[in-house]
Amino acid sequence: MKYGDWLKDVSPHIKNDPLWELETYRKALFIFDLAWYDCDLMLKCELGKPIARQLIRSSGSIGANIEEGFGRGFGKEYARFLRIALASARESRGWYYRGRRLLTPEVVNHRVELLGVIIANLTVLANQQKKR
Repeated sequence: MKYGDWLKDVSPHIKNDPLWELETYRKALFIFDLAWYDCDLMLKCELGKPIARQLIRSSGSIGANIEEGFGRGFGKEYARFLRIALASARESRGWYYRGRRLLTPEVVNHRVELLGVIIANLTVLANQQKKR
């Protein structure tokens, strides 16, 4: 699934929210959808089941914490939720690494790179909010 194609299918109810303007949030939703697909593949292998369960939880937590923090306003509390999202992004990257034998190298590299971008962006956002 390509990001541009994925963007076309996102509900207008999501796109009309001010949070949608945050690129990191869009990418967090995208990585979850990718993880959903990847976990479906992982669940077909007995060894992949625990990895898939952890991956779907951690990847979903990225966007969920951005949403919750954004809903609480800006400043130190928002920064706290961004740091939680950051930890979940790092965890997701680790689960992709652990599950690398269940997916193609191209898929794993794409997901790890995307998570690297999300991690970098969340680090900047959290530090900006901490100063508010």
